[in-house]
Parts: sequence; structure tokens; C-alpha cells
Amino acid sequence: MILVLVSTNVLFPPIPPEEPVAESPEMASPGPEDPVQAPPLTDQAPSTDSPPPNLFDLPSAASQGQTVKVVGPLYRMTFSTIGARLVSTELLEFTNFYQEGVAELLLEEGSGALGARIQAPGGELDLTEAVYKVVPEEGITLEKGGEPQSLTFTYRHPSGGLSMTTLYLFDPESYEVAVTTSMAGPGIERASLITEMGHGLAYNERRVAEESRILGYAAKHNSEGIQSEYFRKIDESESLEGPFEWLALKSKYFIFALLPGTGQAQSEQYLGAVSVGPAPGEDQAAIEVAQAIPGDGTIEYRLFLGPQDRQLLAAYGNELEEANPYGYRWMRVVVRPVVAIVLALLNFLHINLNLGYGWVLMIFGVLMRVLLFPINQRAMRAQIKNMAVQPLLQEIQKKYKDQPEKLQKEMMKLYKDHGFNPMAGCLPMLLPWPVLITLFFVFQNTIQLRGESFLWLPNLSAADPLYILPVVMGLSMFLLQWITLRSMPDPNPQMKIMMWLMPIMMTGIFLNFASGLNLYYATANIATIPQQYLIAKERKALKESPAQKSS
Repeated sequence: MILVLVSTNVLFPPIPPEEPVAESPEMASPGPEDPVQAPPLTDQAPSTDSPPPNLFDLPSAASQGQTVKVVGPLYRMTFSTIGARLVSTELLEFTNFYQEGVAELLLEEGSGALGARIQAPGGELDLTEAVYKVVPEEGITLEKGGEPQSLTFTYRHPSGGLSMTTLYLFDPESYEVAVTTSMAGPGIERASLITEMGHGLAYNERRVAEESRILGYAAKHNSEGIQSEYFRKIDESESLEGPFEWLALKSKYFIFALLPGTGQAQSEQYLGAVSVGPAPGEDQAAIEVAQAIPGDGTIEYRLFLGPQDRQLLAAYGNELEEANPYGYRWMRVVVRPVVAIVLALLNFLHINLNLGYGWVLMIFGVLMRVLLFPINQRAMRAQIKNMAVQPLLQEIQKKYKDQPEKLQKEMMKLYKDHGFNPMAGCLPMLLPWPVLITLFFVFQNTIQLRGESFLWLPNLSAADPLYILPVVMGLSMFLLQWITLRSMPDPNPQMKIMMWLMPIMMTGIFLNFASGLNLYYATANIATIPQQYLIAKERKALKESPAQKSS
């Protein structure tokens, strides 16, 4: 076999490959390693004397750039002259619980936000690495009550064929930053400005897992409403067609939003397509938005970099406060109006009584129980009346079990004669539930409670570090059920088991809930104890009354 193989190759050697014929420059086609050079931003024919400059080519940055700071009463922002990017936004009124210092809005390991690219029919000019000139070079300092000040970045292409100026206007009393970007160059009027929003927001809470569930983006479409997604679920690139009224990156308590125009009502302005894609970091995604460049080459838009204060965001009048809504989607129809009332009442008590939010929550808990007492008392009386009719109802059901029509007639007569209403005892008890459900979400996600201390509690938006409040809440729940069972003549074994089981279960569930929520429920339960005692006493008196016995 070896002899046959060797002799075959000797007798019939392989044909050597032909030498490739070199193509002329006119015939050569670009390969993947030789990308096509896009034409310049111009419709003019190229000069025969010298080739036109290619505006899509940028020389590599020879400078590392510099940073400038904007310091005001509310924030401290840091910009880089490389790409005129915003690389840091520190919110001075809020504590960072993830690491020591004040709250940081942007990612430290990222390259910042607000980098710009110009997308034209002939190609794309990436200015995120271009070196800008900044005025004033030393940055600016905003004084409380002072006038707004501006920071201006200017870039001019080496060929002289394109220039770009971005002006940021800062108000010392607001988290909003007004931005004006002006561009000049051939073909600009048919191009779009792509603004990069960065790769997400930084962690600021002690429990990363809790914040990870909320980190994401939201955008309000002009006709389709608000659409959103969590960063952790973005695993492929996608383009969302506009027009959009705003785009926002959100964490649990903070928001970074971009809104078109100046906010004036003279004309409707919208954002274009929004592009999203995966990013290498945990809980991160690449987000960018397009805006069409008008004929004069000037685009105006606004940024909001601050807390998710519902009152501040609602002032925009475009549902920006719903970027991070309270409650699940199916219950928001009920939760939204209640949220507005509850927050307005909490802020009213805080401002007008000049009390901390801990005392405000306690007053609110007592106030809620006082308001709900008539409803609970009415439900209890209806339950007693219904219980008195039960023996007569069972007798009718037994007597006419084979006569459905007669049974229905006699039951309706019994209801009418005794004023029996099957829902009378349940409906009053269900009415407070929308309020209770809303309070759960309010106390878990309200910026006013974040970092607010009370007695031994360092942060009303975080769990009680000593677990005192969950235990007090469980004990108060047990006492309420014990008072209720004492007023019943013959409580069944299941009710006795629940008297012990429910407080233990609820205590375990509430251990990791916000201490503000625990404070409210514990206060409300303690305020209910005297009410429950009076209701139990009245129930016992009604059961022993001659009128009830004769029934």
C-alpha cells in the first residue's frame, strides 16, 4: 500500500497552482480589512487639482484631554474635552449607600455619556473621541440664588469643512440642564445627531440585588405610550422607531432623562429612533437616541439628572414621573391616583408641621385608622346581622332543596325582611385595600424617605437593622386577632391556628422591607387596638341583646 501511494505521486505529480494575476487599482475591490471610504459631506464634484477632504476621517487624538467641573448647590458634574462627554454627576443632597460619598449617577468604569456622532447619507462622523475646546477652561461654580451659567465646547474638523459647538446651560436651582448644539458644514441639513446616553446608571443602594431589578430604560412614544425594559434583559441590539417625547435611564431612586426642545409650547418636538444593545458590564446596556438636524444646523434639548421626585418630574406634563411607575402594570389604574394623594398628604404634613418623615409616617398611620374606623365598624355590624340570619337561611335551604324556584323566592324574601346583604360585611373591608397596596409601593420607592433617619433607624427606605419594627408589627397583629377571637362565641380551630401563624409569617416577610413601611404598619396596628376592643365589645353586646336572640 505504501509502495502504491509513493509511486503514484512520483508518476503523477500534482499540478502547481498558477500565480495570481495582479489587478489594477481600478479593478481592485475592497476586502474586510480595507473598508470603503465614505464620500465627504458634500454634493459638489471633486476638484481635479486635489482630492476633497474626507470629513468622516478623524486623526487620532494627540491629547489626553482635560476635565472641567461644574459645581452647584445640587450637583457636581465633571466633563471631559474628549468628545465633550459628561463623565460624572454627583448629587450632593443624597448619600451613596453602595460606597462612601455622595450619590453618583453615572458609571465610574464607563466612558461617560453625551458623546455625539453625525450620521449622514454618505457615512458617519464619530466625534466621541474628538478633542474639543472648552470655555471657560477652569469650569464654573454656581451660587445658590444666582444666575444660570454656561459651559461651551467647540470642535472644528482639521479640514475646516465642519464645526460643532455644544453649549450647556446650568441653573443652580434645578436639576435640568439646557443644551444647544450647533453644526455647520456641507450636507448637515440631511444628517442626524446621535447622542449616546452611556451604558447605564451606577449603583447607589446597599442591596445591589434590589436595585438590579429596577435598573433599565424607559421611553415615551408619541402614540404608543411608555415602553421600558430592564438592562439585564437586553441581550441583542434593537432599534425602536420614534417619535419619542423623552428617553430616560432609571435606577431605584434616580433618573437621567433626555427631552427634546426647550419646553416651550410654540411647536411640538420629538426624538427620533432609540437604539439599545448589550454592554459588557453587569446591569448595563448601550443606549443612544437620534435627532434630525434642522436646516439651520441647531438642535436644542434638555437633560434631567437628579432624583425621581414625583412632583419635579410631573411638572414636565408628559408623564415623565411614570418612567419608574408605582405598582405592577395591571394595578396602576388604581394605584396612580392614590399615589398622588398619599404623597401630597405626606409632603403637606412634613412641610407644614415641620416634622421629620418618621413622625409624619406615624401621624399618617393613626390618621388612616381614624378615617377607616367607621368603615370597619359598619362591616362588623353587617357581619353580626348576617350571622343572625344564617340559621334561618340554612333552614330554608334544607326545606326547599328540591325546589329551586321556591328556594330562590324564599331566600329573597328573607333577605328583604331582615335587611341581609351578603356583601355588606366584605365590601367595606375591601375599600381600604387600594390605599394599603399603594402605601406598600410608596414607602418602598419614595425618594423623600431615602436616607431619612428616625430614632434608631438610619434610613427609612432600608430595612430595620435591629429588626425591632417587624417584631412590634407582628406582636400588634397577634394582639388584634386575640381581641377579635375573644368576642366570638365559638371560634373554630382554624381561626385559632391563624391567630398564631399569621403574625409569625408577616413578621418574617417584613424583616427585609423598608423600615418606613414597617413603621407605618406597626403604628396603624397599635392605633387599631382600642378601636378593635370597642368593636369587639359592641359585637358581644349585640350578640347578647334580646333583639338578636329573638331573631
